[in-house]
Amino acid sequence: MLEGHILLDEALCEFEKLYIKKALARHKQHLSNTAAVLGIHRNTLAKRVATYKNQDSPQKSTKVTTLKKAAYR
Repeated sequence: MLEGHILLDEALCEFEKLYIKKALARHKQHLSNTAAVLGIHRNTLAKRVATYKNQDSPQKSTKVTTLKKAAYR
């Protein structure tokens, strides 16, 4: 962010994320159909969806890592 304003890259990423989520909802979470409508490869869509899931829940992975470390002590 720059002086309280969102940067263009951040805005584009958020737009893409929302656009993909809405497209997935319209196609009942079917990756192949959604990818075809969006004009991208299914693997590309799957990677982006995985990235969005990781961005939405970074605390879960931290907790799992902490629990694993605690188990080995």
